[in-house]
Amino acid sequence: MPETWSESLDIAVLLPCYNEGATIRAVVGGFRAALPAARIYVYDNNSTDGTALQAMLAGATVLRERRQGKGHVVRRMFSDIDADIYLMADGDGTYSPDDADELIRTLLTERSDMVVGTRRGVHDDAGRHGHAFGNRIFNILYRTIFGPDFTDIFSGYRVFSRRFVKSFPAVSAGFEIETEMSVHASRLKLPTTELELDYGRRPEGSHSKLSTFKDGAKILWMFAMLMKETRPFAFFGILSTMFMASSLAFMTPVLIEYFETGLVSRMPTWVFSMALMMVSFMLFTAALILDSVARSRAEQLRIHYMNIKPMSLSIGQTTSSRIEREQNSATSNRKAGAA
Repeated sequence: MPETWSESLDIAVLLPCYNEGATIRAVVGGFRAALPAARIYVYDNNSTDGTALQAMLAGATVLRERRQGKGHVVRRMFSDIDADIYLMADGDGTYSPDDADELIRTLLTERSDMVVGTRRGVHDDAGRHGHAFGNRIFNILYRTIFGPDFTDIFSGYRVFSRRFVKSFPAVSAGFEIETEMSVHASRLKLPTTELELDYGRRPEGSHSKLSTFKDGAKILWMFAMLMKETRPFAFFGILSTMFMASSLAFMTPVLIEYFETGLVSRMPTWVFSMALMMVSFMLFTAALILDSVARSRAEQLRIHYMNIKPMSLSIGQTTSSRIEREQNSATSNRKAGAA
């Protein structure tokens, strides 16, 4: 990245970590070399292997998040840190700091709010065959439900604009946070870019924290919840169709018998089928109402996003903006001290 960009932009490197003592020192050193002017933050999530100490020795600012889970860490990072550009990576050494330059350059030149470093070869080696299979299935499911904006929704190597970070609600608790980021961008139709990067292997002594079935179930549940919140007509429409089909399945034999004999001998079945039909109608009504509510919420989120001042590509304006924020922060601190 050109020296002028590096000096004028306020870049924050965010590294959420849980028991990455074997790799974090090298990761911090790599980002310090790749982005000399950037501020590097390591958020330690209850590590027990000396991760925080190794990060401090490498020169990073170490902060802690006591609530366990990557989602909690990301929410805390986005709340605490103020910058022009945010770069988030994992502390396990699988993402190369040398690619940070290209990610930030892409964010600026494409005027994007998020650039995702998609992982080249992740399906061939994702730690375990179960992880690779899950990656493939969940990415296909995402594109089916939420659209074709992303091909690798679980990549932890991302660059964000200030607009994205300060408009992202971050309600997830664990590894499903990357999925929520992708849905947020798709929902508000934010400008995003994907950049294919090499994906490294974990070094000896470093182990994946993902559980194939446990975390897979959490991600699947998050898919359902995000679909309910962002596409309620499709979500409740599917449920309505299922109840309607069940109702017709129970109702059809009773109707056939009635038309043949003029009698209804299975009254409980008929009542049950009508109950299922009523539930189907109620779900369809809920789908119509909640679709309007979801549209209104998306509009409000978009308005909030538009009210956040965008980052200027002008170096002078960017520097002035940073100085102004620092002055405002200093003034607020003085007022708080006087009070």
